[in-house]
Amino acid sequence: MSIKVVATNRKAKFDYHILDTYEAGISLKGSEIKSIRAGQMSLSEAYVSIKDGREAWLVSAHIAPYDQASQFNHDPRRPRKLLLHRREINHLWDEVRRKSVTIIPLRVYLKNGLAKVEIAVAKGKKLHDKRKAIAERDAQREIERNFRF
Repeated sequence: MSIKVVATNRKAKFDYHILDTYEAGISLKGSEIKSIRAGQMSLSEAYVSIKDGREAWLVSAHIAPYDQASQFNHDPRRPRKLLLHRREINHLWDEVRRKSVTIIPLRVYLKNGLAKVEIAVAKGKKLHDKRKAIAERDAQREIERNFRF
């Protein structure tokens, strides 16, 4: 099983507490999968929306237009349907309705030639949690720096 990571949401673990993760397929057009295989994707402002408790959509993910597609190109920020099992969608819908959580994409990767997205149920961090994470990271860097010498 070969996995090639195409895009990661680097700010996700800094801004959110990750509670649960899922793997979902993405419904794409031909020019979109070619752009993804070329590594032309960004998840920086993306999130997952559940419509009517029935369908999951990846919203605001940017897939750059594929140069060779010319007139048959796609809209870079169009919503893309996520392929999940019914029970997974129901579980995500219940989580979002009951708790104050959101669903965010963590990374997009190619698995055996198919585009997959790892999504997470996440709760937003408060400002003091972010400061604590920065302080811990700086302390760890200082320890590693002193240990090196």
